[in-house]
Amino acid sequence: MEVEDRRSPAEVEPDRCGQLDVHLSPGEESKDDPSDETFKAEESDVPADLDWLEELSEEDDGVDDGDLAAMADGCKKRSYAETARMFKLRRNLDQLDCFHGQKEHDVLKAREKLKLCQQNIQSLLEQRDNLEREIEQQKVTDNSVALFRLRARHKHLCQKLQSEEELEGHINIELKQLELELSEVEVELGRCSLLRQEVQEEEQLFQVLKAQKAATRLQQEREASQNLQLKMKNLRDKQAAMLKKEKTECQRKIEEGRESRKIAAKYLKQTVKRMNQQEAERERQNQELLEKRLQAVKSLKTNIEATQENLQVQQSRARANAQKKEQLQRQLRESLQAQGINSMKHMYQQKQQQETKRKEGEFQESQKSKRVEIVSKILQEEQLTNRRQRKPALLLPKPSATEKFLSLRRASEKLPYYLDSVPPSAAEGKATIFRDFSDTSSSSSSSACSDVEDLEGTEENEEKVNHQIPTDSLAEPEFSGLWDQHIKKMPNENTTLVQTQLRQEKPPIASGKLNMTAKRNRGKELKGPPFISKPEVILFKDFDVGKMYKKKIVLTNISYAVINCKFLGVSPHLKNFFTINFQPPTLLSTGMSFDMQAIFQPMINEDLEGELQFASALGPFFVPIRCTVKKCILKVDSQFIDFGSHVVGQTISRTITLTNKGALATHFSLDSSTCLSPETSYVQMPPQVSTNTYEASSQNTATNNQNSPESIDAEDVQSKLQSRELSAGEQQEQSVSEGVKTVPGACLSSDLDTQTDQTPSDSSDIKLRDVRGGEIGSFESVKLEIIFTPTIPGETRLDFSFKFSDKTSKPIPIHVRGVAVSMPVWVLQPNIDLKICMFDRLYQDTINVQSRASTALKLTFEVCQDMRKHMEILPKTGFIQAQSSFSAQLKFIPRRSLSKDAKFFDSDTGVLEVPMTVQVAGQVQPAHFTVHAIVTSSDLQFDHSEVDFGYCSIYQSVKSSIRLTNLSLLPQDFGFLGVPEFIEVQPNDGFGTLLPQETLEVDLIFSAQTAKEYVFQLSCKSGINRDFLLSCRAVGVHPPLELSHFLVQFGATAVGDQSTAMLFLSNRQTGRDQNRQPVSPGVKAPVMPRLFSFALPEDSDIGISPSAGRLLPGERCLVQVTFKPRLLDQEIKEEALRRLHRAKLLYESELEGNRLAEQEAKLEIPLEPSKGKKASVNPKNSKVSNEAEKGKQSESPDPGNIVPGSSWYEEAKASLLYSFRKRYREYTIPCFVSDGDPPEDDKLVQPAWSPFNTLYLKLQCPAVQPPLVVIYNNGCNIINFHQVTVGERVIKRFTVQNISQESLDLSSSVLDMYSPFSLLNALRSIRPGEKHTLILAFSPTLEKKCCDMLEVRCQKMTLEMTLLGEGIVPAVTSSHNGDVLDFGYVLEKETASQVVKLQNSSAVAVSFRVMLASLSPFRPQGGADRVAFLLEEYANSHVHPAVGTQNYSGLSVFSVVPVEGSIPPGQSQEFTVTFQPDHPSVNYSDKLTIELMNKSKVCVMELKGAASSHSMYLCGGDPLTAPVESLLPPVITSEPQLTESEVTESPTIPVLVTLKARCSSGAITPAVRELQVGCIRSTQTSKKGGEFYWDNVASLQQQGFNVEPSKGNVDTGQRRAIRITWTPHTGYKPYEVVQMCVPLTLKSDGMNVYRVTLMALVSTTAD
Repeated sequence: MEVEDRRSPAEVEPDRCGQLDVHLSPGEESKDDPSDETFKAEESDVPADLDWLEELSEEDDGVDDGDLAAMADGCKKRSYAETARMFKLRRNLDQLDCFHGQKEHDVLKAREKLKLCQQNIQSLLEQRDNLEREIEQQKVTDNSVALFRLRARHKHLCQKLQSEEELEGHINIELKQLELELSEVEVELGRCSLLRQEVQEEEQLFQVLKAQKAATRLQQEREASQNLQLKMKNLRDKQAAMLKKEKTECQRKIEEGRESRKIAAKYLKQTVKRMNQQEAERERQNQELLEKRLQAVKSLKTNIEATQENLQVQQSRARANAQKKEQLQRQLRESLQAQGINSMKHMYQQKQQQETKRKEGEFQESQKSKRVEIVSKILQEEQLTNRRQRKPALLLPKPSATEKFLSLRRASEKLPYYLDSVPPSAAEGKATIFRDFSDTSSSSSSSACSDVEDLEGTEENEEKVNHQIPTDSLAEPEFSGLWDQHIKKMPNENTTLVQTQLRQEKPPIASGKLNMTAKRNRGKELKGPPFISKPEVILFKDFDVGKMYKKKIVLTNISYAVINCKFLGVSPHLKNFFTINFQPPTLLSTGMSFDMQAIFQPMINEDLEGELQFASALGPFFVPIRCTVKKCILKVDSQFIDFGSHVVGQTISRTITLTNKGALATHFSLDSSTCLSPETSYVQMPPQVSTNTYEASSQNTATNNQNSPESIDAEDVQSKLQSRELSAGEQQEQSVSEGVKTVPGACLSSDLDTQTDQTPSDSSDIKLRDVRGGEIGSFESVKLEIIFTPTIPGETRLDFSFKFSDKTSKPIPIHVRGVAVSMPVWVLQPNIDLKICMFDRLYQDTINVQSRASTALKLTFEVCQDMRKHMEILPKTGFIQAQSSFSAQLKFIPRRSLSKDAKFFDSDTGVLEVPMTVQVAGQVQPAHFTVHAIVTSSDLQFDHSEVDFGYCSIYQSVKSSIRLTNLSLLPQDFGFLGVPEFIEVQPNDGFGTLLPQETLEVDLIFSAQTAKEYVFQLSCKSGINRDFLLSCRAVGVHPPLELSHFLVQFGATAVGDQSTAMLFLSNRQTGRDQNRQPVSPGVKAPVMPRLFSFALPEDSDIGISPSAGRLLPGERCLVQVTFKPRLLDQEIKEEALRRLHRAKLLYESELEGNRLAEQEAKLEIPLEPSKGKKASVNPKNSKVSNEAEKGKQSESPDPGNIVPGSSWYEEAKASLLYSFRKRYREYTIPCFVSDGDPPEDDKLVQPAWSPFNTLYLKLQCPAVQPPLVVIYNNGCNIINFHQVTVGERVIKRFTVQNISQESLDLSSSVLDMYSPFSLLNALRSIRPGEKHTLILAFSPTLEKKCCDMLEVRCQKMTLEMTLLGEGIVPAVTSSHNGDVLDFGYVLEKETASQVVKLQNSSAVAVSFRVMLASLSPFRPQGGADRVAFLLEEYANSHVHPAVGTQNYSGLSVFSVVPVEGSIPPGQSQEFTVTFQPDHPSVNYSDKLTIELMNKSKVCVMELKGAASSHSMYLCGGDPLTAPVESLLPPVITSEPQLTESEVTESPTIPVLVTLKARCSSGAITPAVRELQVGCIRSTQTSKKGGEFYWDNVASLQQQGFNVEPSKGNVDTGQRRAIRITWTPHTGYKPYEVVQMCVPLTLKSDGMNVYRVTLMALVSTTAD
């Protein structure tokens, strides 16, 4: 019995080394309870592998005792301990058995080892005996050598024998130990024999119990399954009922919705009509309002022009006053200087006083303005209170806090001017009235026309108040909405879509933002517009007039409702410039968006602002539009330039850069008239004092600059408005101050009065270059140089500004500062830089000393002790005159010992810095200057001291490269002079220039002219006439073979094409020639054949044929060299990996974009509980689509799968061909020449190859892009037709493309005339980029594999295409074996079908087509075949034509599906043949032919069928009509007389039955015929069958006829035979015809009466 719980040998292995887990003894079995001691400790601790026994015991507890007793056949219930004991005993017994088997195996293995060892010992003994006998024999022969060898072998054999004997003893000991262990295990097995029997009995009992439990559990599972099925059935019933209820409820809701839509449509029409009327009325009002606005704009334009003229006059007066003040300041300064007073200090004090006065005035003005503002606010509040009291509460809306604030602010700005005594003009009053009217009309646009008339009356009453009380009307433009409109009222929640359309003609919002009132939808509040646009502001920046700009706008629904929007239009002043492509969207859910396009075509060069106006069910919303013209954005890199402290007389320059970061060019100019204010202090100041002064002045300047722009902007606006309100006297008083503020190029400083009084100094130390102005283009910069030449000690300042022709660009002030320091004597150049100097060469420079002293001074030039060998100054002593300069000559000759002599020299870097002094008599501090130089070497160095060219053939040239290095830090010219004629130096023929520390590779090309040794030197001369020599040596040799050309230059060859060159290899060696070898040049070489071999580089595009051969003396060989450029396999794989990596990166970026889009979508989706379900649908779908796309993208191949033929490989190859440009490679092919033939005794020995005789062939191979490429199958040049049926023709197309820049004339090679391949179309010329498709056909005639080459030629290349194909003979069989397919009888206008199956047993797909003879185009028309048949073949009635009776409708009686197709290999195809007659006939027939594409016929069968008008039919008898419906009249036979009732009942059908009895030997054999009565199975009738019966059967019997049966029933779809027998009566006269006519009636769905005519006779030839 097999035990379920068995352990493998690997599990038992640890038990072999120690004792057994359980030791059983016979004494334990004899006890009353053996398990008490053995398993006493194990009952409490159950092993882990017996946990399932607990479950089994629990199941035992769950079973009733009665059932258990019945299943166990009276056995007692087993306890868990007994079961565990059984399994543990079984496991221990199995371990013991396995241990016993292992011990037996070890004993057998040890015995085999012992036996093998004994055999080895026996063999070694025999060998030792043999060796001893041989030793004795050699002793006899006295062969000492053999004796020594044999003794050594004998010694070695004895050692091996000894080791084998030791091994035998060891194996014996091991075997005894194993046998002992085996005996112990066998003893242990004997002890456990009784226990084994007990375990087997318990196991049998356990198996029975387990089977019973399994049966019980199976029964329980079946009951549970039945209960579950019942529950599922009840659940499905409930779901079906609920679904039915939901359908009913849904249908009810649909009906209610239809009714509600009908009612809504009725009211909608009325609403739309009313809205159209209101819209027409508002349109009329808007037109009137627009005309009024146009008039106001025109009047404003005239006022602005007049104001501009006044401003120009004021500016000119201001400039004149400024010039006067400057002149006065200049005169004052000159007078103060003449009096000896410090003019700068005096003017500074005046400025401080003026500044104090100005601040006091400003403080008084600010106090006054504040008081006026308080009064204006009080007056404004009173005015607003009076207005509210006079106007009805319903006409005007309550003004908001923002409107109040704006009105009060504007009133405060204008109140000071209304306090003047001059009253406003009539025009200003008119404008005020018109402005008030526009405000009132805009606030009450939704009221009626009568309300407007009332408001006009109110405005007339307010006109008087406007002249007396200051209001906010003057602070606004002349018409509301044309400039700044800070507040725009939005409709409330009740605003409808029609009301939002009225905003089409309203002015745009300048701020570009819209304040929307809060809307509530489904209990949620929406703040802001219902749609947001992307971008938020439609910006057209830096536009040009006349050009067209397009921008895409995306609108997204951010409301909580499903709404749509309507485009109302753009702002009125933008209608002529904007075109909006807007397609009205359908209802949009929350988060959905649609796009539109804005086309901007500017006509004027002005900034435009407006909005796109939309309407929605939640209110209108707007998209701001901002169009900006090109502007100037001008900046300088620094507005303050500090030259620092410099000695008087020096010239220092600084550069400032003016940059235009805008798109508009402008002209700039330097304004030095009003702002150029140099300030010079003639007092020598300490550096700290000057620095503090500069800091204080810079802080003041920065403060003024910060305050000036705001003040100027506010005052500009005030000046424009005041110019229209103030009188002529007041304008003259304010012209000076306002003119200074409004000049575009004026300095933005608070100290205006002081600056206008200052005049530029002609003797300024800070000067500008000649550039005073010019044009600065868009995004360009201009550099301006400022020169500081101090002439007077002290601080010098200069202020000027940049002015621009662009009026919108403000002037840019520039501040320059410099400090001059004086010395009596100084060196003009404190740092004398001698640049880079070479050793042992003279360098000179001049030392200039300047003196501003009033007396002559003695100068002494001192050179340090270390540099006196290398540097000298002449003269050493001199006198410098007063206020003059002195020049000395500096000579510098660096010696090689400079590094040892001078401590100022760094030998590593070559830098020399020598401090020098000039001692001045009478001056404590000498003048210092420093001499700087970098000293370098002038050496040129070769990397080789000698060049050995080796052995060189007289037919070849040897190139050796050397490296020439310039060790100097200066560039040096070099040239190789006196070069011998047999050597060439490149590049540039040995001449050139070496840059500092540059290394140049020089090629020395040696060409031996004769076979001799060459020893020579090359001289390289530097630019300073230094010579550097290079020794060279070479040996010239004369090889035995010679090539006709050593250089082959292939033409530009396209990739995929090939070029061929022909050359000759000759052995011109004769007896007179000598091979002057380098070792012995005078020895003659023997005349012998020579072997040659060309060594081609690996993976190259070169082919040589023949690559090896043998040449006899005086013989030459034709060598063909082929260059066929191709793409390397490694390049293609690298390109494929790049494309794969690019695709992977693109896919990862798309995934990242989708992930970010999903995150943004999740953030944008509002958290609505009612729409949570709907919103959660899209993320799921997108997740599924992303996972599907990820699955597709993850199918990208592994780089290891990129092999030739794969799709990635072919795509990479095509990509490289399209991007291929040019490739040039040079190959040097060695041709090894042997010293002779191999030895004759051994031809396999390699002959000697001399390296001196080697020839070299140089190939220059340029490859270009192919002009013609194949784009079929990723550029594959192999067209494989695969397996094609013999006789069938398969057509394939491949396309070539012209990727060159020229037209190509295509032509092709001629295919083999016996080849099954053919080219079906002609080739033509294709232009660049065009494609041409070649059509190839493969028509195999034999069963074989075919291959051919097709060459497509053009002017620049030949493209080779490989054509492959295999012909296969098809094997197709039909399931129908017969030649006739009979459908039997069918009711007219019903169908019957039969199936015919074809089986394709071949390895290729087979195409077929089905043909019917009735549908054949070669069938004679007009019934000609029928006439021929009737005239010729009707004599034989058994012959029928192929095509019989046809339908009256013209449709074919028989049809087949499918008509054509293809049968895959190893599969079958079913054909359904359908018979469908439309009138009764028994002559329906046709011919069916199934033909393969190779014209072989698989199946030819005849189709037959008959049709009846009733379900019962009769068949049999003699034919009375032609097999086809012909033109002949029916056969007329004699009819018996029938009664009138028979005639009126139904027409009779004639049937003729001829009976011929055979007479033989005087005996007459009765004649027997059969008729068939059948019942057609039909779907039209419900009857199950029919009946038939004969009339006048008695009269038939009188004539000898017998009919059986005379009546009967026929089931549907069955036939029944009627047997007619004729036996002649006695007295029958020979050759007498007996004729009898009997009616046969058939009943089913109708009654048919057949008139059966029986004709009988006796014949001797009857069959």
